[in-house]
Amino acid sequence: MKEQVEIVMATYNGEKYIKEQLLSILPQLSENDEVIVSDDNSCDKTIDVINSLCDKRIKIYTHGKEPYKFLIDKSTHNFANALKYAKGDIIFLSDQDDKWVANKVNLMVNQLRSHYIVVSDCYVTDAQLNIIKESYFSIRKKTYGIWDTFWKSPFLGSCMAFRREVLEAAVPFPKYGVGHDVWLALVSIRKFDLSYIMKPLSYYRRHKDTVTISGLANNTTFLFKLRYRIFLLKAILFRLYIV
Repeated sequence: MKEQVEIVMATYNGEKYIKEQLLSILPQLSENDEVIVSDDNSCDKTIDVINSLCDKRIKIYTHGKEPYKFLIDKSTHNFANALKYAKGDIIFLSDQDDKWVANKVNLMVNQLRSHYIVVSDCYVTDAQLNIIKESYFSIRKKTYGIWDTFWKSPFLGSCMAFRREVLEAAVPFPKYGVGHDVWLALVSIRKFDLSYIMKPLSYYRRHKDTVTISGLANNTTFLFKLRYRIFLLKAILFRLYIV
């Protein structure tokens, strides 16, 4: 029996790019697969754009307001909400503003037959999808180590797919200061196995509204980075080692 694939997407005011992203994903899915969207109370036409596709495989849920300490917490909490509704065997994380290459799902599902989590490379682009970097891994080197990940994570959620067992081991996510993608990678390194696909399988779009601490140019302060690593260190120690 074919394993069910779930694409999990967190959205907020994504009307500009989300249709292009969904149209790059939906043709890669079977009739039994799903796209789970958690929307963080968008005030633009994000939901209207999604509904205009009239695809029954897309399920939309609203994310209620939660307190947060870091801007990244909003994204993490929104993804956590979406993941609550993902019941499939294989789960992909998706940003609202990227674009996937045509065979991404098939290549990553095939690799997940022998691994628990797979991370692909991606093209780094500007807002118009002009390629800035041919490889994200040329910016952030791949790693299999927890402490390497702590200092300089190469993990982008939009490049990750994993088996349900990883999700079950990772939840609940740390409440503050830890990105969902970094946490899933850390859990996988500690408890499962991790595999890379060195071929770029998506276009990672960079624009003025991007929320990230991915290592590309950003305006995060030293204080933010220090506080972020303190929260991350606490999560690593108390959730992955002291249990």
